Amino acid sequence: MKPLPEEAGCVVVGAGIMGLSVAYNLARLGVERIVVVDRGYLCGGASGRNGGGVRAQWSSETNIRLMKRSIKICDEFATRFGINVWFREAGYLFLARGEERAKQLAQSCALQREHGLPTRILDAADVKKLAPELDTSRVVAASYNPSDGVVFPWPFVWGYARECARLGVEVHTHTAVHAIEETAGKVTGVVTDRGRVRAPQVICAAGAWSPELTRTVGVELPSHPHRHEICSTEPLKPFLKPFVGDLATGLYFSQSMRGEIVGGISNAEVPEGLDQGSSLRFLALYARSLQRAMPRLGAVRILRQWSGCYDITPDGNPLVGPVDEMEGLVLTSGFMGHGFMMAPIMGELLARYLLHGEERELFERWNLRRYREGNLLSETMILG
Repeated sequence: MKPLPEEAGCVVVGAGIMGLSVAYNLARLGVERIVVVDRGYLCGGASGRNGGGVRAQWSSETNIRLMKRSIKICDEFATRFGINVWFREAGYLFLARGEERAKQLAQSCALQREHGLPTRILDAADVKKLAPELDTSRVVAASYNPSDGVVFPWPFVWGYARECARLGVEVHTHTAVHAIEETAGKVTGVVTDRGRVRAPQVICAAGAWSPELTRTVGVELPSHPHRHEICSTEPLKPFLKPFVGDLATGLYFSQSMRGEIVGGISNAEVPEGLDQGSSLRFLALYARSLQRAMPRLGAVRILRQWSGCYDITPDGNPLVGPVDEMEGLVLTSGFMGHGFMMAPIMGELLARYLLHGEERELFERWNLRRYREGNLLSETMILG
């Protein structure tokens, strides 16, 4: 392992896709002496434990607009970074099993179409044509955007890490940050298990670990970790094109390039805190729901099960931008379970904002102070 530098211009805490995207884009714009530190290995956190979905189907204008741009980066990533991310434009299919949910999907669909997405509302017969194996007996309506997609997550992280190294960014894995240091309300660096790094700016991209990190300088975040589990089956012959999601139960699943059915479901009864274990309760919830949605999968064997931590905020929107109470501390956390798909565009926009003040409206909207001021936001299209 390379020794940690004693001083840096900027320290990014978290070498997941969010932290690496920010570091890469800062370096690309000319920032020097960037150091990225992570407590584990590349892809050891949420970036290596997610389902790989990327979508522009959202219920808020901000998320729709951002994800259109992020999907474009995903689509071009292999060419730009020279690494195959297995991007597959398969579409997202959201199912509604009640009139109220169908109404919400219709409203979101109208907003998405206003922003140029080809999303359309389907009835049960249309759903059956798109995914014949689905049980549509209880489906009232669905929304489908064919330009949403699925990727293999790990190459994104590796691609950003490689480009960071090429641009002179130091990435130090297996380096746990114990605390952020400050003097008179200004960040002065970080303390790690391998020594101190002095820096005037610390970017917190630690996902579900962010609240315990910012607490070391007296900054309380409203977010909290929540264990989310995923399951993968044995590989099957390709038969399922879209990524299927049910907003009522949080069930989602898709078929990977290798043929496995990969998915998860909401599970409220999980231990509090940073727990990445696995449970039989999840497996039972997921198996029953998956079999109801697609009966033919009832006899399929489970290959493996794993979990990661969602970074949950009260209003379902992230915490991004400088912290008023601590000069030099910047947040990019609280992305629920959707930080992976938003990281390509968020890294680019945050770098431009920090250096040139661009996209100020977005970062004012997602600033931590909204909780103090009572300006909470709304996003209803959240899975898991």
